[in-house]
Amino acid sequence: MHLSALEKAEILVEALPYIKEFYGRTVVIKYGGAAMAKCDLKQKIMQDIVLMKYVGMNPIVVHGGGPEITQMLKRLGLKSEFVNGLRVTDRSTMEVVEMVLGGKVNKEIVAGLNANGGQAIGISGKDGSLIKARPVGDTAQMGYVGEVVQINPGIIETLIANNYIPVIAPIGIDENQDSYNINADLVASAIAAAMKADKLVLLTDVPGLLKDARDPSTLISVLKLSDVDQYIKDGTIAGGMLPKVDCCLEAVRAGVGRTHIIDGRVPHAILLEIFTKEGIGTMVVDE
Repeated sequence: MHLSALEKAEILVEALPYIKEFYGRTVVIKYGGAAMAKCDLKQKIMQDIVLMKYVGMNPIVVHGGGPEITQMLKRLGLKSEFVNGLRVTDRSTMEVVEMVLGGKVNKEIVAGLNANGGQAIGISGKDGSLIKARPVGDTAQMGYVGEVVQINPGIIETLIANNYIPVIAPIGIDENQDSYNINADLVASAIAAAMKADKLVLLTDVPGLLKDARDPSTLISVLKLSDVDQYIKDGTIAGGMLPKVDCCLEAVRAGVGRTHIIDGRVPHAILLEIFTKEGIGTMVVDE
């Protein structure tokens, strides 16, 4: 599709109210799924985040990396085991998780942002005691799978004050200096709450919350907190969508302005959600 100069100008003008509204505001982006796996999508997400920074927003990136972890474990001859969707993480697996998330994946994202004109710095939850964690459930069964106890946002605030884009690997640390593998959605939600962010954006591999999972035209564009229980009862919110909605609810209840579940497979998904009237996913709001 080729746009005329006038059409391009109209697109920029449409974005102007949103640029004004979110100037100086903080947006936490959970980056994962197909948007990380496919080179063309990855490039467009990098451009989106850098553009957000250039128009005066403060993006914070929290990333996953499950497929990369599985691939590395396989190369090292270690098996991947899951219980209720969580990766069983013994000490050897945790070393690989930390190497892949805090090393390979994190630095690739940092390099991608910098290559597109941004200034990004990669950290994990261990840096600056950012993410205090504790084990989830049965330690003997799950190992070093963690949940967030506390966010100490000082290091993020310092990076933003110096005009950097923080890129955060979801690794937490406990009082014994043990590392924990934490779900990136949970970390993004907790950081959004601690930073009093205006938006939390979760990139997924689905269009958003659908009334009929087989029909994209049944997208629920706005999900109110008061409607969540009914959607859970009737099965609209189920499976992998349930924990994502929970993360959004926790963030909204903690004071985050709005949360969004959007399709990371759509090119420039972040810009379309934030800077256009229609948006592309499901926005979760208090009322």
